[in-house]
Amino acid sequence: MKQSNKKTFVLDTNVILHDYHSIFNFEENDIVIPIVVLEELDKFKKGNETINLQAREFMRELDRLTEIGVDLEDGIPLGKDRGTLYIINGKPFNKAMQMAFSEQIPDHKILAVALWEKEQFPDKHVILVSQDINLRMKARALKMEAQDYKTGKVADTARIFDGMRTLPNTSDDFVGRLYRESVITMDKSGLENDFYANEYFIVGDEKSNVLCYYNQNLGVIEKVKKVRASGITPRNAEQSFAMDALMRSDIQLITVTGKAGTGKTLMALAAALEQAKGYGQIYLSRPVVALGGKDLGYLPGNEKQKISPYMQPLFDNLNVIKHALGVNSKASQSFDAMIKEEKLLISPLAYIRGRSLSNVFFIVDESQNLTPHEIKTIITRAGEGTKMVFTGDVEQIDSPFLDMRSNGLSYLADKMKGQTPFVHINLTHGERSSLADLASRLLD
Repeated sequence: MKQSNKKTFVLDTNVILHDYHSIFNFEENDIVIPIVVLEELDKFKKGNETINLQAREFMRELDRLTEIGVDLEDGIPLGKDRGTLYIINGKPFNKAMQMAFSEQIPDHKILAVALWEKEQFPDKHVILVSQDINLRMKARALKMEAQDYKTGKVADTARIFDGMRTLPNTSDDFVGRLYRESVITMDKSGLENDFYANEYFIVGDEKSNVLCYYNQNLGVIEKVKKVRASGITPRNAEQSFAMDALMRSDIQLITVTGKAGTGKTLMALAAALEQAKGYGQIYLSRPVVALGGKDLGYLPGNEKQKISPYMQPLFDNLNVIKHALGVNSKASQSFDAMIKEEKLLISPLAYIRGRSLSNVFFIVDESQNLTPHEIKTIITRAGEGTKMVFTGDVEQIDSPFLDMRSNGLSYLADKMKGQTPFVHINLTHGERSSLADLASRLLD
């Protein structure tokens, strides 16, 4: 039935819920979808969360592929330079599975199909693909090859999240010159390093150093100053870099990563409010990671009551800014008016879907809980005059099928590095409190 030089990948449900287009990402190799996967997808087709959209889109794609009258038993051609898709009915458990695995669990039914494929076609290279670590372990215990879904995975996170660079003072007078002149052309800087577009770094030593920014468009090294925005002043070099990037009108896309308490969201919101007059609207949003596959509709109360626990950290950051400016100040009172008029909108991502993103300062908090596909969907909707900021902690992921290498924030920072409209800043110093910083560093 299949050509011997092809691999056969058996897909778990979570792969499709992560990327509905996944069946096209295995080159010329064949794809097997156990029928139980379709049954599981049917449970996810209703709802407004991204996981529900992925399920519906896959079913539409499958319907499009099968409407040409193909015989499902012969497989569904996936197109030029791609393999064939097979929908396989449930298969009996082999002896090894009968001894240890319940036949009522969907994961076990998927594993049974994979093992049947391996036993039925011993000359084929059959691989189970799942984002569920536990299922992969079960497969390997049965001597079944299993792997994670690799599309969109970052190969080396260390090169993204290694913190800021500190360069030795290669020119005796560079630091002094930059303090006096603020801008030095690259060819006269005396720095002999390979810089990428919009890179921030420190030049000098403990006694004498300067915060720097490489402006690729102008071919210059610029001095970075501490910029106060909406009553918030950066407390360290990394926050100074973040605030500088957030305030630059020519930077359209920014990722800010760091552990809890490093000031990611606070910096982004303060910069947005400082520049509010330059934008038609400020969106502050975050994904809601559903519990047990249930969306917000299952929670008690009206819309505001449902989202309140999820959005409260964003309101907390707004309150920090209000206190920095003075709760009774005109600026603080203007924020309440902005919320009432929806010029400042704090809402889950699912509730913002479909809105126009032109001339918007758009902040997505906790974006490490988004998939690469979700990140792409958000960014490709950016209109003229829009600045997008994605913040998050890649070491604190709530989604069960994402990790430090596969989440959308890591993917974005990796793919966009060196592009002229983009800046990535990694914050490592906690500024919430000495206790919070200590806990972040020591309590894994």
